[in-house]
Amino acid sequence: MAKLQGFEFWKKTLQSAKYILAPMVEQSELAWRLLSRRHGIQLCYTPMLHAQVFLRDANYRRENLYNDVSPEDRPLITQFCANDPEVFVQAALLAQDYCDAIDLNLGCPQMIAKRGHYGVFLQDEWELLERMIQLANEKLSVPITCKIRVFPELEKTVKYAKMLERAGCQLLTVHGRTKDQKGAQTGVASWEHIKAVRDAVSIPVFANGNIQHLTDVQRCLDETGVQGVMSAEGNLHNPALFEGCSPPVWEMAEEYLEVVQKHPPCTLSFVRAHLFKLWHHTLQIHQDLREELAKAKNLAGLEEVNRQLKQRCQEEMAKDESERHQTGLPFPHWICQPYVRPPPKDPSQENEQKTPQVKAVCMKRALEDSDSSNDPLSKNKQKKKARNPHKNFCPELKPKYIKCEQCGNPKVSLIQTVPSFFFLVLNQTSQTVLAEVFFLLVFYFFLFSREISVCLICVAAAVRKRPSKKLLIAQVTA
Repeated sequence: MAKLQGFEFWKKTLQSAKYILAPMVEQSELAWRLLSRRHGIQLCYTPMLHAQVFLRDANYRRENLYNDVSPEDRPLITQFCANDPEVFVQAALLAQDYCDAIDLNLGCPQMIAKRGHYGVFLQDEWELLERMIQLANEKLSVPITCKIRVFPELEKTVKYAKMLERAGCQLLTVHGRTKDQKGAQTGVASWEHIKAVRDAVSIPVFANGNIQHLTDVQRCLDETGVQGVMSAEGNLHNPALFEGCSPPVWEMAEEYLEVVQKHPPCTLSFVRAHLFKLWHHTLQIHQDLREELAKAKNLAGLEEVNRQLKQRCQEEMAKDESERHQTGLPFPHWICQPYVRPPPKDPSQENEQKTPQVKAVCMKRALEDSDSSNDPLSKNKQKKKARNPHKNFCPELKPKYIKCEQCGNPKVSLIQTVPSFFFLVLNQTSQTVLAEVFFLLVFYFFLFSREISVCLICVAAAVRKRPSKKLLIAQVTA
């Protein structure tokens, strides 16, 4: 059967999906996907999987995909991060029977992606991306899709999208933020960039960014002309976003925990992270429940925290509005609603808004800091120093070790490591041989009046080969 492409793939395989759950590391697992599908989501992505790890580690494959799928959870797209065409395709071949398409992550802006050289940090390597997508398009039995971030320049973003389409990408998800828009600098996504991409390519396009309510969804569809709208953080705070509902947080938590029990196994840390998101606003008020949630050891413990939260919120609901906690939110804190990040602070404006008294205090602190500038330690190191006064942060005072020529590990003094020496070789040879070797080494030390530095890693490796005592001594003192 011929592989479906472009709009035909979107209409037949993805069933013209318009409401999409984003791929989220450790957060778009099976239980959360099934909960989201109950509340309007039509297409889900798996969490981002690391292609190289997926290829070499069978346990990783089982835990993150093979045991994390269900017939109810279709259509489904599996997302990978990768920077090697062969590795990407080999990993995708192992995954293609469990999903309806393979997605290449070209949008992750986090530091781990920078260190691993994947995600948005590949967006300037167009030749590499062309090879990856072309090879995947040739080898896979399912379509290849991509999720990208925009460039600051509109024209470059459009050229980028067209290049991916020419390479064989059958569906494009465009996150309307740049590589640098993350964390405190997240800001607003550019629907203008998304619309420009939609107008320029002939494959389906999904929009991602600025989706907090159902009204945002329809507005995005109207303004950009995309085929579907993807939600990540908005969905985490309100899984019923695409239904246009804002239920009480404990109801969503109860339903989610019920799904988790029906579809094990689900890592407890994933479940806890979801509850922290759902209860974000309420936990600002009930700080003790935050501690209880963090300490819960199993699902029963999480259910008990949810029961307490529900009871407290219902007691507050019964009060007059004037007696309730004032949060400044559009809805009471117990209602599912988005978290709106505060805009980045402008230091110049912030300084102008300070009162003379506050400015005086700031100047005093600055003078105190300059007086204590002799201490070069950062605040973090000062805290460590307070916990352990003997801790040494000065590079000049730290002990120097000779490197082993064979393995690169540090050599240490034989006399100082007598216990470690015995521990390493005790089970590798007889106690008689061990004693002879050790005393010969000590005799060698006193005879020539010099320190013997040995690498315990090489000692263990040498002893495993059962050499003669003379050869062993020669090896460990080399």
